[in-house]
Amino acid sequence: MTLTDMILKQIAILAALAASAGCAASAQSLEKMTWFNEPSQWSIARDRMTMRVTPRTDYWRISHYGFTVDDAPFYYAEYGGEFEAKVKIEGDYKVRFDQAGMMIRIDHENYIKTGIEYVDGKYNLSTVVTHTTSDWSVIALDRPVDAIWIKAVRRLDAVEIFYSFDDREYHLMRNAWMSANCPVKIGMYGASPDGDGFEATFSGFTVAHLPDRVRTDWLRNNQE
Repeated sequence: MTLTDMILKQIAILAALAASAGCAASAQSLEKMTWFNEPSQWSIARDRMTMRVTPRTDYWRISHYGFTVDDAPFYYAEYGGEFEAKVKIEGDYKVRFDQAGMMIRIDHENYIKTGIEYVDGKYNLSTVVTHTTSDWSVIALDRPVDAIWIKAVRRLDAVEIFYSFDDREYHLMRNAWMSANCPVKIGMYGASPDGDGFEATFSGFTVAHLPDRVRTDWLRNNQE
C-alpha cells in the first residue's frame, strides 16, 4: 500500500466516524466516574444519577462579588480531544441561585458551567465561563420547566452550548473559548450558594468523540 493509499484510507475512516458521531454516542458509565466535592447523599440507578446538593456551595472566581468558591459537588469523567456531550437535568430548586447542570473543567481557574439557575423566583438558562475570573450570562424563562437538556460541542478552541426542552430541537445559548488540545473533566454539577441544598437528577449523560478537525483537514489537503 502506497502512502497516498494509506492517507486516503485514513480519510475514509475519519469521514465515516464523523458521519456517525451523532448516532454512535453511548451513555457514559456512571459507576466509573469520579467525584469532586462528593455530596453526603447520592445514588445511581441505570443511567440516572441523583444527588442532594451540598448547602452553601458554588463555583465562582473573583469578578463582581469579590470572592472565590470551588466547593460544589461535581461528578465527572475525563476526556481529551473534541467531543459532543449531552445530559438531561431536573431539579427541585428552592431558593435564590440554586442551580444544576453540566460542567466542563480544566482546573479551578478554567471551567464552564451551564444549566438551570433559579433566581428571584424565575428559572433561567445560565452559563458561567471562567478564565481566571468568572462571567455570567442568563436567558430568563417565562415559566418553570420540569427538565432541560444541555448539549456541549467542543471544537478546536471553542465550546458551543445548546439547550432543548424536548431533546429534539436545540438552540445555541453560548459560544465560549476554551484552550484546545487540553484534556478536560466533563460531567454533572449542582450548587446551592444561598440555600440548604436540594435534589437534582441527571440522566442520559453521553459523550461522543468527534474526529480532530485540524487533523482531518490536514489529511484531506495532503492526499498525495
